[in-house]
Formats: sequence, structure tokens, C-alpha cells
Amino acid sequence: MRTFSFAAESFPIAGTFTISRGSKTTADVIVCTIAERGAVGRGECVPYRRYGETPESVAAELERVKDRVSAGIDRRELASILPPGAARNAVDCALWDLEAKQSGVAAASRIVQGAPRALETAYTLSLGLPDAMAAQAAENAWRPLLKVKIGGDGDAERVRAVRAAAPRSRLILDANEGWNAGNVEANLAAAAALGVALVEQPLPAGEDAMLGRIERPVPVCADESVHVADDLDRLAGLYDAINIKLDKAGGLTESIVLERRAREMGFKIMVGCMVGTSLAMAPAVLLAQRAEFVDLDGPLLLARDRIPGLAYEGSMVSPPDRALWG
Repeated sequence: MRTFSFAAESFPIAGTFTISRGSKTTADVIVCTIAERGAVGRGECVPYRRYGETPESVAAELERVKDRVSAGIDRRELASILPPGAARNAVDCALWDLEAKQSGVAAASRIVQGAPRALETAYTLSLGLPDAMAAQAAENAWRPLLKVKIGGDGDAERVRAVRAAAPRSRLILDANEGWNAGNVEANLAAAAALGVALVEQPLPAGEDAMLGRIERPVPVCADESVHVADDLDRLAGLYDAINIKLDKAGGLTESIVLERRAREMGFKIMVGCMVGTSLAMAPAVLLAQRAEFVDLDGPLLLARDRIPGLAYEGSMVSPPDRALWG
């Protein structure tokens, strides 16, 4: 007999995490647990207000499908009863974990060829005034890859301050839809002059068609504009890369489809995350084995992580131990 349960949990962030849409001090997550024949699978999601999600709305979605999951639904059937998003992600990842533990076959062996390896992850600097962002950058200048949250007036000054404080780090700029038609070209030119490696979601989703008509001197990555594989056709010619997040796609199952289709179309791949614990990052580490950019630093931003958690050594994150997931 299978049982299904879910619970909301909260983890304090170390300080305050700020992007163009606002600030937060806690990571509010929901954990799904599926138990069957002595095996237990878990998955974590992060409800995200940008996509109309709250812990309460995600809990309501999970309550609605509770009986179906308990009755033995599989991952293919799950996609027919829950839309892409956080709720489906938590159940999908719990089913992957359950399948691995019931079969004795690690999830990694079904996702990647060969043994999974440790990956270099970006480390995120919160949006702030240039001096404050420079201080963050100086503290983390030893890291090879920094992700810089921007998205407002004065972004060029922010990036110059970060670049001066961390001259050897590669930089990703994440505007979180915070630029507009009037400043996107100047901002991209400034990013190119400062040696930025990638710019993430400069324009609002649905208002990004002009990216196909302007020069892109820095590769541009879709985030809010891409959730599932069906989104890709519209993005061709607008973006050079896509950011895959399990919470957007609705789980690891759809994310694998999205990654394969995006590669076929010539997009580079970033695998990213919401601010969550190691349980949320674990399946993404396996998905990210071939990614050009990895942004799975969620646990590094927390004051405390789940135990057991992923092993981070500097900016390197190791594949999950089976005691955590998969």
C-alpha cells in the first residue's frame, strides 16, 4: 500500500536575499513524501509568487491529487493531472526517489552516462547599492563564477563595482525581467565591455520579442520566458541559452525533455534553482551534468540546510548521496 503526505517547512536565509522583485529572509518549501513497501521517496518544491504560487495554493493542489498519488499514479499520469509548477515538481521528484529506492538502481544511472561528477556552481550576489554589492563580491572574489542580481536604474554602476571587486570571476547578470526596451541595448553593451559571460532574462516574459531585432553582444539566457519544452519554438532567435528549473518545469521528468529538446535546437543550458534546501538541489545536480552554466547554490544562501545535505566544497557541489535523494 502506498501513502502520500506533504508538509510546509521554512529555512532561514543567511541575511536577506534581494532581487528586482523584492526581498526575502526565509526559504519556504513544501516536502512531499511517498512511502510504499518499505521504501520512502521525497521531493521538495519552492512555491513562487511570480508564477501565482503560494505555500497555500501548492498545498491545495497537492491535497487535490492526494488520493490519486496514494492509489499508485506514475510520473506519466502525474503530468496529466497537475500542470507544470512547484506542486508537480515535488511529487515528480518524490516518485523518482521512490523508484530508485524500490529498485536499488540509482536515479543517476537513468539520467547521466557514467558516474556523475562534482560541478562548479555560481554563487549569487543579492541586489543592492553598488558599494554593498562590491562588498559581497570582494568577500566571494575567490569563487570562479558569480551570479549578480540586477534589474533597475544604475545597473551599469553595480556591475562595474562588482567587476572591480572580483576581477577574476566570471559573471552572470540576472535582471529578473527588470530591464526595458529603452535601456536593454545600453545595458548589454555595458555588460560586454565588462566581460560578462551571460545575461539572464533582461526583459519581461512576453515582452522580449525585440531581443530578436537587436544586437546581443553578450549571450542572453531565458528564465521566466521558458518553463517547458513547448515554450522553446517561440524563443528561437531571441535567446542563446535557457535556464531550466525543476519548479518551473514541473519536475525532473519534464526537465529532461526540455534539456534534450533545447540542445537539439542549439540552445546552451543553465540549470538553476529557487532558494531551497539540498533536497531540492539534488535531482538538479544530476540534470546539470552537461550544462554550460550551473546555478545550484540555494543551500549556500541558507543559515542552515537539511541534514543530510549536499556536499559543497567551495563552489563545487557533489552529486547527492542516496541518503538524501535518488
